[in-house]
Amino acid sequence: MKKPSQFDAIVVGAGPSGNACAYTLAKAGLKVLQIERGEYPGSKNVQGAILYANALEQIIPDFRDDAPLERHIIEQRMWLLDETSFVGTHIRSEDYNKPPYNRYTILRAQFDKWFSAKVREAGALLICETTVNHLIMDGDQVVGVQCDRIQGDVYADVVILADGVNSTLARKAGFHGEIKSENVALAVKEILFMPEETIRQRFNIGEESGVVIEMVGRITDGMMGTGFLYTNKESLTIGVGCMLGDFKNNPNRTSPYALLEQMKRHPAIAPLIEGGEMKEYCAHLIPEGGFHAIPQIYGNGWMIVGDSGGFVNAVHREGSNLAMTTGRLAAETVINAKAASKGYRADSLKAYKTALDDSFVMKDLYKYRDMPKVLHKNPQFFTSYPDMVAQAARTMITVDGVDKKTKEREIFASFRKTRKLTGLVGDAYKLWKAIR
Repeated sequence: MKKPSQFDAIVVGAGPSGNACAYTLAKAGLKVLQIERGEYPGSKNVQGAILYANALEQIIPDFRDDAPLERHIIEQRMWLLDETSFVGTHIRSEDYNKPPYNRYTILRAQFDKWFSAKVREAGALLICETTVNHLIMDGDQVVGVQCDRIQGDVYADVVILADGVNSTLARKAGFHGEIKSENVALAVKEILFMPEETIRQRFNIGEESGVVIEMVGRITDGMMGTGFLYTNKESLTIGVGCMLGDFKNNPNRTSPYALLEQMKRHPAIAPLIEGGEMKEYCAHLIPEGGFHAIPQIYGNGWMIVGDSGGFVNAVHREGSNLAMTTGRLAAETVINAKAASKGYRADSLKAYKTALDDSFVMKDLYKYRDMPKVLHKNPQFFTSYPDMVAQAARTMITVDGVDKKTKEREIFASFRKTRKLTGLVGDAYKLWKAIR
């Protein structure tokens, strides 16, 4: 027999999705318990990140008043790198330099701690340094959790899992199987401290504005992945991530840390980070399977949000944005179910999936649903094409007495030699089909 619920909801995890969920629930007057295994929210997150304002505005409209924000982003750079050079594009707009700002760089340790304080102010109970060992079932219904540091079982009407991509709770409960290595990436990051004035000069930015650089090419050693560089107030966040399965199968056996060190030595990157003092380093798993790898995200008495559900846009890197949106929508589903006295069976909680399908979250994931598979099966996008594009650019801008028409013929001949005409056409079709 099911014991009386002690809470309306239990939220497992205090990252962006868990905090968004717990805050929304508590703000609506529900009795909420949030459980975090770290010493405090953010204690396991030393990395920098990008915060998209829209998702947080819908939860805390005045977050800009006191949130620990580093810089608002006014410029986005996109680089394609070979071994010694890069070809890229960027967008920089004064419109992004006017409030309300659209994107910010943040340091997760500080941001998660701030967000958690807001959750507690809203009325939720937070317990840290506590691991949820397993979910308590009453038949096929989740009715609570069993923890390592709480005496006795804790019961709730609904349990929301926001405990990260490498969570074992959903797997132990049989809600989904093991995460496949081809559906998850391993990213390594460093925080490099340097004087604020140096950052402003190197990136041509003001006191509060910042730059984001996203990179693909030879820096990933032929593996599917990306590199990134963010400007914080008095530091830079630099990192690189590749598919976990690729690290395992990489013939060069390049370790994640060695890959980052190799990236930092690239001639286009080294001058930007010169003199930076490395104070923090972390490795982090990121779901990259996309639309086709999303597991069942709701059931009888339970829902999954954030990284636990694989909600990362592999194209635009909107991890925190999607995570907070999933947390908010899950909370709103619980709030509506309670108000309507519908209970918390799957037929009631499926409204969460409906809300996700109607939001940008699933629409964007569906649009790029085939991109992970295309990129993973075609390593030439990270090797041959960066080389070809960089060589073509160097050929065209080098003044050496050769006329432009001849240079164009040389470039096309080089392309055909590297990939052949059928390969070029086939690759173009694959990309078009993946983003159409």
